[in-house]
Amino acid sequence: MEDKGRATVQIYGEEYTVKGEASPEYLRMLAAYIDKMMRQVAARQPRLTTARVAVLTALNIADEMSKLQEDYDTLVKLMDTEKRKPDGEQKRPDENKNRSDQNKNRPDQDKNRSDQDRKKEFQKKKA
Repeated sequence: MEDKGRATVQIYGEEYTVKGEASPEYLRMLAAYIDKMMRQVAARQPRLTTARVAVLTALNIADEMSKLQEDYDTLVKLMDTEKRKPDGEQKRPDENKNRSDQNKNRPDQDKNRSDQDRKKEFQKKKA
């Protein structure tokens, strides 16, 4: 039986006992995600050592986290901007829908950003 905050998990063929403040179910979910990501990296590059698979997986997850943080920051700024507007200037919900529909038709701006730009932004956020 596992204690709260402790779980035995399998990651890339290895067994680990993980301790943390989260529930065992949550720890197992995280381990399953890491295992899945490592297996995807290994499938694309079958000759890599386990250590290299782990490092590339960590980079992929850090990239995902950085993009999510960027999206979150953008949403917070948008919400803050909306809160500061006088009541009469706030958009009606149907106007916001039209704006999001228009954004779907625009090319993905993230694809136009270089990895170097992403790296600089990630470094700023870490500091």
